Amino acid sequence: MSTHSADTHFKGKQDRYKGVIIDSEEEECTDITDFCKKLDDSLKIWTENELRGIWFKVHLNQSEWVPVLAKNGFKYHHAKEEYILMYKWLPKTENSNIPPFAHTMLGVGAVVINDRNELLIVREKHNIRNVVHYKLPGGYVEPGENIVDAAIREVHEETNIRTEFQSVLTLRHTHGSAYNCSDIYMVVHLKALTDNIIKCEREIAEAKWIDIKDFLNHPDITQLNKFFVRKYLEYKDNAIKINCFHGIHELMNKAYTMYSVTKSDIDVHEKALENVK
Repeated sequence: MSTHSADTHFKGKQDRYKGVIIDSEEEECTDITDFCKKLDDSLKIWTENELRGIWFKVHLNQSEWVPVLAKNGFKYHHAKEEYILMYKWLPKTENSNIPPFAHTMLGVGAVVINDRNELLIVREKHNIRNVVHYKLPGGYVEPGENIVDAAIREVHEETNIRTEFQSVLTLRHTHGSAYNCSDIYMVVHLKALTDNIIKCEREIAEAKWIDIKDFLNHPDITQLNKFFVRKYLEYKDNAIKINCFHGIHELMNKAYTMYSVTKSDIDVHEKALENVK
């Protein structure tokens, strides 16, 4: 393995796939001429050492690196507000194994039922089709946010109703959505803990409780939204639910949330891990 002074090349952090990640804020190079020379030397060393994927995380303050990297065969992987991530696959005899950036959006909707067996529905203020359309409250899941937490948060933000989780109901998967990403929309059943609606003035034109039968017969509600509510009724009639519990992966030591079908009178939150071996 080649040995060179770290001053003449980028050190970076090696990943588990025999690649290396360089962060422009951790290894600054303010002179662009020095950067070009350091990059050239680094590529030679990485090639000698048979490294595979080379990643440069370039922050805004070092944006002048980007065209230099592009001229040296680096491609764009993805960009955030504060940085761009570029990569180069070094092996000549091995097809690139670089994974694409995240390609699926995740949204959540909620079937919220109160003690009067009424359903919470909303009408959005900004409707591009300019038609009256009632729907379930919900929205996009934030980065690092659990699905159930997102549903509870969205319902509260849109209607001021506080809720607690009961069951996952459905999962809808489609393609070619925003940014040409695929889209997953999960619908959960939430139990209303409060009753007084205060709608979000920025996003919601109307929010109200409605009898479930009236909802299923309403002309201004899509068949897909009616399907979600019918699934709630079906789960209820059959005393089943898709519950969730949290755990820690034994090998990766990372937190996860598991969803599984169970009888509605069984609490899996504390007992489920006993059956996971």
